[in-house]
Amino acid sequence: MTTLRLGTRKSLMATTQSRHVADVLEERTGVTVELVGVTTEGDVSRAHLAQIGGTGVFVSALRDRLLSGEVDFAVHSLKDLPTGPAEGIALAAVYRRDDPRDALCGPAKLADLPRGATVGTGSPRRVAQLRALRGDLNVVPIRGNADTRLRKVTDGELDAVVLAYAGLGRIGRLDAVAEVLDPEQMLPAPGQGALAIECRSDRADLVELLRTVDDPATRAAVTAERTVLAALEAGCAAPVGAYATVEDTADVESSLYLTACVASIDGARQVRLSASGHPERAEEVGRELAARLFAQGADQLMGERDIEPR
Repeated sequence: MTTLRLGTRKSLMATTQSRHVADVLEERTGVTVELVGVTTEGDVSRAHLAQIGGTGVFVSALRDRLLSGEVDFAVHSLKDLPTGPAEGIALAAVYRRDDPRDALCGPAKLADLPRGATVGTGSPRRVAQLRALRGDLNVVPIRGNADTRLRKVTDGELDAVVLAYAGLGRIGRLDAVAEVLDPEQMLPAPGQGALAIECRSDRADLVELLRTVDDPATRAAVTAERTVLAALEAGCAAPVGAYATVEDTADVESSLYLTACVASIDGARQVRLSASGHPERAEEVGRELAARLFAQGADQLMGERDIEPR
């Protein structure tokens, strides 16, 4: 196989994580990988994600390059991947997950922020859970890459921002973290911290090659999380959090543990439930948990989208 072309968004975070996957693939298979930068709608638009079509705006341009043959495979942050199937596209591998938690970045921990502090985030999920933890906060919507968002804190425009811990680690900005938010406080987005590797579904040889970097435990966990999101018919504009882990010990059969929540955007109401099962039943566990969330009124909370400052 000749040199493989890896399609990636052009941001520092995207190219860093794509280069890491490329390095691991080269080490394990001996192939050569070159990065091909692609600009997506999500990279050029300043509108909020919910207004321009949700997470798929970061993915569609890369998938177009795959289908046209301009690139051989693509790496995405898995939380950016729509839950529905894409015709002609295969999710060939899910790379080993990094720390999936959210991180509060600023001069103080969440409990120590002054009353009425202004906190920036572009995620309704984070908005809802922040307001549940601290109803006095002024939570405002922001866009931009991680450095742009962090600069809003150092420039005094915001008191703090919430970003994914894994992404901060990949770009060497863990120095900005004041507190890592435990899933008991804030459930991460489905798939957060994991990387998705896609290629054309008709390239069986490439699918097989890319599977050398697949992590089964991560795939099972994110499958359960994303199944909840799909069953709820929710996307990035819905305040839904989900987190699954797979425990595998020598003397006990593997178990998958899944927790998910749906919260009202004002943080006043929340449905949070857990389920477990064998990792091979990841989809079933996700669907069953989504059904229980529905039964407790989760659908009534997902219709709220307002994340404007209060």
